Amino acid sequence: MELDPGTVAIVQLAWSRLLGLDDDALADAPGGSRERERLYSVDDDASVLTFVTLFGREVLRGPQWAIDAGRTLSGLDLRSHSTLLTLSRDHGGRAIGEAQLYFCDDLPRFDGPPAVVSSDPALVRDLERRCPPDDVSEAGLGELDHPFVLLEDDAADAGPGDSPARAPRPLAGAGYDIWEGILAHTAVITPPDERRKGYAQRLTAVVVEEAMAAGLVPQWRVRTDNTASQRTARRAGFAFAGTQTSVALGS
Repeated sequence: MELDPGTVAIVQLAWSRLLGLDDDALADAPGGSRERERLYSVDDDASVLTFVTLFGREVLRGPQWAIDAGRTLSGLDLRSHSTLLTLSRDHGGRAIGEAQLYFCDDLPRFDGPPAVVSSDPALVRDLERRCPPDDVSEAGLGELDHPFVLLEDDAADAGPGDSPARAPRPLAGAGYDIWEGILAHTAVITPPDERRKGYAQRLTAVVVEEAMAAGLVPQWRVRTDNTASQRTARRAGFAFAGTQTSVALGS
C-alpha cells in the first residue's frame, strides 16, 4: 500500500515542525526525489536525542555535541539504539527505544457488526490493569486526549436504567493525541487473554475513522520488536514510512 502524495506532504510538514526544522525541510526535492543529504536540528536544551528516517530522509536532532558526533556515522548506525546510548553516555543517556512509523490515508474496511465502544475512564483503567506494564507505558491509553475501549457486543443491549449482572468487559483499547494540529498519533493495547481475536483491528478501524473525520492523518508508532502491533497496523491500512530512535538526556 502507498500513501497519496498529498498525505506524504502533510506528514513531512508535521514532522518538520516536530523536529524544529523549516516547514519545507523534509519536502521532496525537485523531480520528486527524496534522496537528499541528512538534516541536523540543533537544540542545546533538548531532553531527548532522536534520529528519524522518514520517506527516505534522515534527521538527527539534539544538542550540538551529539550533532558533531553524529556527522561521522551512517544512517544505519544512528538507527541503532545502542549507538545513541554510546554517544550520550557522558550526558546521562537513558533508553527510550527504536520504533517504526506508519501512516494511513484510507478508511479501513471491517466486516461485522458495528463496534460497541466507550471513552469511560473507569473502563480504560480496567483495561490497563489487565495488560503488562510495558504495554501500558508504551500505549499510554489513559493519557490520550481521545481514548476508546471496545466492549463486548452484548453491552449494547443494556439500557441506561438497567442493572447488568456485571460491568461491561473491555476487550481492547485505542485512541489518539493530536500532534501539530495535523497528525492523530494513535496507540493500541490489548490484554494478553484477548489477543488474536481481531479486537485490536476492529477498534483501530473506529479510531482511524474518528481521526480522519476530524481532518487528521493517523500515525502509528510501534517498537521495532513488537511484530504483533506492526501486523495490526498493516492490516488496518497503515503504510510503513520510517523509523525513530531516541534516548533521554540528563539526570
